[in-house]
Amino acid sequence: MAIVNQLHGQACNEMETYDVTVVGGGAAGLIAAAQSAEMGAKTLLLEKMDRPGRKLRITGKGRCNLTNIVSLPEFIDHFGRNGRFLHQAFSRFFSEDLIDFFEKIGVRTVVERGGRVFPASEKAQDVVDALASLVKRRGVAVVTESPVQRLIIENGIIRGVSVSSVHTRESNPPSSQVATQIYRSDHVIIATGGASYPATGSSGDGYRLAESAGHTVIPIRPALIPLETAGTCSSKLQGLSLRNVTAAVMVNGKKKSTAMGEMIFTHFGVSGPIILSLSGNAVDALRSNQSVAVSIDLKPALDEAKLEDRLLRDFAQQGKKYFKTYLKELLPRKLIPVCIELTGINGDKLCHQITATERRMLLMWLKDFCLPVTGHQPLAEAIITAGGVDTREINPRTMESKLVHGLYFSGEVLDIAADTGGFNLQAAFSTGWLAGRHCGLSSHG
Repeated sequence: MAIVNQLHGQACNEMETYDVTVVGGGAAGLIAAAQSAEMGAKTLLLEKMDRPGRKLRITGKGRCNLTNIVSLPEFIDHFGRNGRFLHQAFSRFFSEDLIDFFEKIGVRTVVERGGRVFPASEKAQDVVDALASLVKRRGVAVVTESPVQRLIIENGIIRGVSVSSVHTRESNPPSSQVATQIYRSDHVIIATGGASYPATGSSGDGYRLAESAGHTVIPIRPALIPLETAGTCSSKLQGLSLRNVTAAVMVNGKKKSTAMGEMIFTHFGVSGPIILSLSGNAVDALRSNQSVAVSIDLKPALDEAKLEDRLLRDFAQQGKKYFKTYLKELLPRKLIPVCIELTGINGDKLCHQITATERRMLLMWLKDFCLPVTGHQPLAEAIITAGGVDTREINPRTMESKLVHGLYFSGEVLDIAADTGGFNLQAAFSTGWLAGRHCGLSSHG
């Protein structure tokens, strides 16, 4: 890989020319550069960090959930109102194509619960290494530590980018100078990611560049983010993981969305797969000053009538047990004192002494363990960023800007966001693949 460390260069205003310049070396940027080069285009990849793929290395807790094998209509549904924008990209390069793509570059995949696809090695690093090797084999020039400061646009046509960085000289006292490099290119792909995990390079640069080109940026906000809750319940339950429960986001007392699976309590609130999936609706409601709560159904396999029958049977058969002892059969140990506190039922009461009113109180709590939501973790902690470049200003068939000829966008910088399960990475790969392919072909047209 032809890697040039921009910080080691000297202050300059030299110009280099490429057919295609890709800004950002994440999932979308790497595959875009690889496709552009495969089409025969002289391709440059600019990465602001010291190496590409830093955020990709930590996705899926380091395992990298590449995609999902659900059907195309179901896949698109996971993106909500903007899902239709992705139809063209997914029609050209979808999950089967991505799995085949990685198989061909040496990354074998496996399908796990819920249709989630992971590298068989369970190492995100293998994905990054395979993409980096592919980019190298196809002759892409990769320039690291080179944040793009501005786009060069002339009469509504992209003409290149300007890169600036600070070079510190060893002296007493140390001195620094700004090194500027101009890269001329008639095709530029913005693949800078969102604004979460800024330490990996995803710090929102793409939004600034998009706005400078006249694009509308839908206000960004955290998505797939842990939620903060009121009171002390969550902190008392810190570390407790619940499996096969159903959680619902309640907005102004009305159910907004639900998900079934696993969740975990933290010192500040709740997290885990189903909470992250539901968090987008909670964040949006909080931003509009609405009342938000998470309602947990601890026994989703039983409707109220069946749960009522079970409680009646249990109390009749185990009438001489203390209520707190009986709860060990019903709940994780850590939940028992919380249940006793919130239902108001004396734990030292014998089961046959439980009144109908108390039994009803227990039933309702098991089906609706409600936690008021007061906030969410910072944007920097979000797995992805919601909001971004308005998709109405992008051609879905090519990912090209409708405002600036030769300017393209791909990945998380766009206003596309889904829940967990491999959907967001597939969108990054598909939009990057489409943009890179179209740029590569156009550069010779």
